Amino acid sequence: MTRIDRRFAALKGDGRAALVTFTMAGDPDYETSVAILKALPRAGADVIELGMPFTDPMADGPAIQAAGLRALRAGQTMKKTLAAVRDFRAGDDATPIVLMGYYNPIYIYGVDRFLTDAKAAGVDGLIVVDLPPEEDQELCLPAVKAGFNFIRLATPTTDDRRLPTVLTNTSGFVYYVSITGITGAAAPDPDEVAAAVTRIKRHTKLPVCVGFGVRTGEQACAIAQGADGVVVGSALVEAVRKGLGADGRASPTTVSAVTDLVRILADGVRRAGRVASESVR
Repeated sequence: MTRIDRRFAALKGDGRAALVTFTMAGDPDYETSVAILKALPRAGADVIELGMPFTDPMADGPAIQAAGLRALRAGQTMKKTLAAVRDFRAGDDATPIVLMGYYNPIYIYGVDRFLTDAKAAGVDGLIVVDLPPEEDQELCLPAVKAGFNFIRLATPTTDDRRLPTVLTNTSGFVYYVSITGITGAAAPDPDEVAAAVTRIKRHTKLPVCVGFGVRTGEQACAIAQGADGVVVGSALVEAVRKGLGADGRASPTTVSAVTDLVRILADGVRRAGRVASESVR
């Protein structure tokens, strides 16, 4: 079992969903991003998605686009992103880390070199949003062979005919994109999400995590009642931005701006577990 498998099995035993947090590697600078990374589990994150900065993030909204550009301006590279994971692993060998982003930075780094270095750093899974199942030979199959979970996205437009193809070679969990459009564009409807999760689960035994648009503890609580995990990204990178100083650089409150929100979201997810437990009694 991978760290991801173990974490979801433990959470299932606890009767609650996972809080999956996304932050951008190198945002607003390497040192601050690592400090945020290390603080996330203590604040309540169960699984961490770490963004790989890219100049043309086609699926991302303004908040994550801006985070990537801040990181690139600060000198973030793939080598530094993997170094951040190594720094994190020096103090935490249990929390799963998933690298999320686009194929171009991996391709430029070199697939074989990337998989070797990512494995050595302590990466557990990959989400590469612009590689469809038809291109599995590019990265997915080599990654699975190397021991990574390769996590796919399903969307409201992924129908029952397409789902089996999307789920082929998928492991760890399924990431359900709850809205059509870019990240952070709108809030998801909990009833629609629950119905979509139920439909996806007819095709797989994997956990289904829901993201795109969750910003508050109440939203996290509502989504967690119908999903195995809640993914929050845009709200957290916006917290980074709001925690910067007037000069656009990290301030003494940058890390706490993120972790304070994570605690609120984590409380919402855990509250959903308590609601579910009480309804069974």
